[in-house]
Amino acid sequence: MLVILSAGIAPGLALLSYFYLKDHYDTEPLSVVIKAFIFGACLVFPIMFLQYVLQAENIVGTDFGHAFLSASLLEETFKWLILIYAIYPHVAFDEPYDGIVYGASVSLGFATMENILYLVGNGVEHAFTRAILPVSSHALFGVIMGYYIGKGKFAKSKKRAYVLLALAIPFLLHGIYDYILLAQKSWGYWILPFMVFLWWLGLKKVKMARLLSDFHASGSL
Repeated sequence: MLVILSAGIAPGLALLSYFYLKDHYDTEPLSVVIKAFIFGACLVFPIMFLQYVLQAENIVGTDFGHAFLSASLLEETFKWLILIYAIYPHVAFDEPYDGIVYGASVSLGFATMENILYLVGNGVEHAFTRAILPVSSHALFGVIMGYYIGKGKFAKSKKRAYVLLALAIPFLLHGIYDYILLAQKSWGYWILPFMVFLWWLGLKKVKMARLLSDFHASGSL
């Protein structure tokens, strides 16, 4: 069990540490980052229940429905709500890059708990695949969500549009990701270029968020 817990937790903590250490200004309080991570982990259980109900009632009977409704819409909406209501108004959220840190924290909390449960049920031999696909994809969905929330919080205009994009874009990307895995027989040929694109986009948002924080620190934002 210790091996499974270690394998389940390590990828999420490694990715969170990476994004956390990219914060060049006031480093976020660990207590708030951990709080966001725990909130994300706790989301797994109500979402699993709702997904079970959707499946039992045969509400989503297609791969498209499973990908975009049962998985993407539920998971990204819950993560977005945590960020909006528990993190967005927090005094520690004081520069645009903080959105990246907290978005990754919530998303990786969710991914880590989901990963542990999967490895308990299916075996630690899946740990590597889980680390490079579900865990890293959730991290990047969280980064993109956090970028738009951070931009929206400190923008002088179009705040609501950015906050809505924080949900819409991760929802679309997450849906495409799950649809590839569910509907494509040769999914490996499709998921590799998609993950490369997702990493490129996520790291681009990290760079853009750091520039926004630079402008914010200089008083230009």
